[in-house]
Amino acid sequence: MHPTSLPGPHGIGELGREAYAFVDYLNAAGQRIWQVLPLGPTGYGDSPYQNFSAFAGNPLLIALESLVERGYLSADELADRPPLPDQRVDFGRVIDWKLPLLARAAARFHASGSERQAFEAFRARHGWWLDDYARFMSAKQSFGVDVQCYFQFEFFRQWQALKRYANDRGVRIMGDLPIYVAADSADVAFHPELFQVDAKGSPLLMAGVPPDYFSATGQLWGNPIYRWDVMERQGYRWWTERFRHTLELVDLVRLDHFRGFEAYWQVPAGELTAIHGEWVKGPGAKLFEAVEAQLGPLPIVAENLGVITPAVEEIRAQFGYPGMSVLQFAFGSDPQAPTFRPHNYPREVVAYTGTHDNDTTIGWWTSSGEGDSTRSADDIRRERGFTLRYLRCDGAEINWTFIETILASVADTVLIPLQDVLGLGSEARMNLPGSGSGHWQWRFHAGALDDRQASRLKRLAILYDR
Repeated sequence: MHPTSLPGPHGIGELGREAYAFVDYLNAAGQRIWQVLPLGPTGYGDSPYQNFSAFAGNPLLIALESLVERGYLSADELADRPPLPDQRVDFGRVIDWKLPLLARAAARFHASGSERQAFEAFRARHGWWLDDYARFMSAKQSFGVDVQCYFQFEFFRQWQALKRYANDRGVRIMGDLPIYVAADSADVAFHPELFQVDAKGSPLLMAGVPPDYFSATGQLWGNPIYRWDVMERQGYRWWTERFRHTLELVDLVRLDHFRGFEAYWQVPAGELTAIHGEWVKGPGAKLFEAVEAQLGPLPIVAENLGVITPAVEEIRAQFGYPGMSVLQFAFGSDPQAPTFRPHNYPREVVAYTGTHDNDTTIGWWTSSGEGDSTRSADDIRRERGFTLRYLRCDGAEINWTFIETILASVADTVLIPLQDVLGLGSEARMNLPGSGSGHWQWRFHAGALDDRQASRLKRLAILYDR
């Protein structure tokens, strides 16, 4: 559950009271991990995988009430907000309203000078990425460098306080580290030597994946490919600092598109789909050897979905990184489906009912398949029949059947999208890979979390020694 999905009056989830209430809910439900998506400032398509920086935090997550409590905003200023939906994020309207408010808070913060020492210490510690990012965003927005630095200071302060609260209650935070950075980012703008871009910063080669069970035409992400040779000559310093920084924010991390480190799919600039690409060898184990030499063993969960080869699994096994298994993929005709069935799980795996890229379990179960280029109506009928036989159920409360199935498995770790706990349908889907804009918007409404779900989760966690 990404923090943007939290309820609240300001059009987007924030790192305030609702986030703390969610931690309390997890604690009451006997849950020990809260997984989030990348926390950076979103760019194209509002996707958390298209950030303006590999290091910055998203200022839209800053809790406004905290700024009122410290005197940088007034309650009247918060009350003077435009109509905003409460069950989805209208990013454009939130940005137009919230960023000027945060800039006003920044001006008062700098004028007061009461926390200047903490702010300057933050700038000194993070200047190696913060200065470039602040200049980059100042050129994109009407807010100056000091304002951009304050946004980051406030985000990091609020996030670290929330993380401490969670850790103190036995809840660890699992972050998400995208393999690629956005073409429109401070990283590419100030370090073009690390990326396959032209003199204007436009990608010469674009990242993506070939056709798979998510999309018949593959996924063309558009991110620039790394210049791995340059990174190797630098001892993978950029990656070491990226991991170091990430692990200051989270306790463990899902490493996105792990297979891309062994070999990645690159598509020439100008292509409209990912079909006409090629596999190219990546840095492989050398990268992780260099990073772990500096940081020690990394608490990584390797996202090893898609076209996975023995060479990919060899790297994962070498470093002891658990992979992922998604129950929704267990019952179809994909050649890898048997590996997603619980009777074939190894213990060292992280099992999911579904991920942010899947439909919700209810949505998946009730889908007619219309518009799905990867499954026919006959495929869906066969898949449902096999699901019922395998799970020995009648399909009622299929979301809870899925939840209990993976909890009862030998998988060392189990993660459940909140939408599945709430029993929501496709209207609550977070993302549809390979499609256009309009995603990442889902929010749950205030009061959706109740004692019944928490008690049910806790009973299952106890029953299966979780």
